[in-house]
Amino acid sequence: MFIKIIIFTVLGYLSGSVLYAPLFAKLFGKGDIIEKSRDKNPGTANAFMYGGFVCGLATLICDLSKGFFPVWLCMRGAFDMRALPFVVAAPVAGHAFSLFNHFKGGKGIATSFGVLLGLLPMWQPVISLALFFVFFSLILRITPHYYRTLASYIAALISLFLIVGLTPPLFGFGVICAIVFVRMLASKEVKTNFEVKLLWKR
Repeated sequence: MFIKIIIFTVLGYLSGSVLYAPLFAKLFGKGDIIEKSRDKNPGTANAFMYGGFVCGLATLICDLSKGFFPVWLCMRGAFDMRALPFVVAAPVAGHAFSLFNHFKGGKGIATSFGVLLGLLPMWQPVISLALFFVFFSLILRITPHYYRTLASYIAALISLFLIVGLTPPLFGFGVICAIVFVRMLASKEVKTNFEVKLLWKR
């Protein structure tokens, strides 16, 4: 069992370490989109913004998949749930601290969703994170994106604690939150002009 945990954790980290945004940008002749971007983040949003729809869509699918498949494959085998936090966090850690990019990477938002989709039929984690992103984007809008992301992860973590309690998936999501927070703090995202605005009114 210990060997299996190591194998899936390492495979998850290596899978996460592949940064698809710059790869697809070069493949589609879009140049170095990371240098073009303001925050220098090799993620899905910049792939859409600076690489176009096809580049962005390809990056989104692959960033989701590199989180989904290691967790999904692991969940389909006989597995000790106590080791789940390591396997769940590994792809996001790989994306944030890529082995193939001098341990520099992206924030891991799309990869987080891929990992949480890999937990299905355990639906609460992915639905919780998605709903809070929507809530803080379309109803109680938090700007800039830096604070919206932090608020969404924190709110999702608290809600999951209240809904499912201290379970291995919650610990795994907690590790993911810590990784995303570290990358967000180190990022060149806009962190000024914090604002909360209620968009939806009856």
